This record gives sequence, structure tokens and C-alpha cells, in this order.
Amino acid sequence: MKIYTKTGDKGTSSLYNGQRKPKDDITFEALGSVDELNSIVGMALEYLEPVDKETARELESIQNSLFDLGAAVATPLDASSERRVAKTAFDADKTAELERWIDGHTARLPPLKQFILPGGGHAGATLHLARSVCRRAERAVVPLVRDGVTDPAVGIFLNRLSDYLFTAARMAAQAAGTKDRLYFPPR
Repeated sequence: MKIYTKTGDKGTSSLYNGQRKPKDDITFEALGSVDELNSIVGMALEYLEPVDKETARELESIQNSLFDLGAAVATPLDASSERRVAKTAFDADKTAELERWIDGHTARLPPLKQFILPGGGHAGATLHLARSVCRRAERAVVPLVRDGVTDPAVGIFLNRLSDYLFTAARMAAQAAGTKDRLYFPPR
């Protein structure tokens, strides 16, 4: 498979259904944010794997889910065949899996009593960065869901994923032997 096709040289790109759209279309904004998120999750995984293999395995699973999510976004419900939509349907059960992981990690963390600042070693800080990019991806998906172009399960997963990434960042800080950095409001 060739890496370059030259078909996008004039500022358009193809969705899975073959439809060409401008590269600055909201669909590609969403896909780009999901791709960026996946890259940052991969970086966090590399930092985290030596100290927390369980969370690293979860992050690898999330990377696969983000590829699936991208396929769902790249297959507009309102302009794709039933076969393509079925092939790229996003599994809503992946959100329940995130919730189980969040609950498991939360049970092992000290309770939150105030806001915390992003940080917590390389892995923790990278997971906080992933969380903020996840929120951007979610914002990009909202109009696609609202307009019936993308399955609501995609937006729900991204919403829950940002919660997971917050919890995983706290776990990473704990694994690195650092404490949450607390936010202190002005007095």
C-alpha cells in the first residue's frame, strides 16, 4: 500500500463511503482530533508501561477503540450504505468498560476534595494533555451527532474517555510516587 495517493493535493479527502469533502470540514476536524488523541495516548502508554502495566494495557485497548471510533465518524450515517454503517458501527459497550476501569482506579486513589493541576510525572502530564485533546475531539463530534451524521455512542464514549484519562493521570502520578498537585484559589 502506498503512503501517498496525491488525491488530497487540492484540499479534499475521502470518507469511508467514498464521499470527498474539504479537509477543513467538521468531520475531518473530528477525525484529526481523534488521531491526535490516539497519538498522545500512545505517548502516555510508553511513559506508563514500565510502572503500571494494567493501565498501559487499558490505554492500548483505548487506542484500538479510537481507531474504531474514527471509522464510525468517517462513515456518515446519513450518506453511507447499511453495509458500511454496520461494518463501522461503534460498540457502545466500550463506554461501560471505561466506567469499570474508572471505578476500579478510583477505589485505589485518595478521594478528591478540590481541583488538581495537570502534572504527575511524564505519564500523568501526558494523560492530562490527552484528556484536554479528548474534550476537543468531543466538541468536534457534538455537531455530527446532533445532525444525525454520527452515532451518539461516539460522543458518549469520548465524554467518558476524558473522565477515564483524568483518573488514569492520577493513577500515573501515584505510580510515579508523586502526589496530586492541588489548585489553591486566590484568597
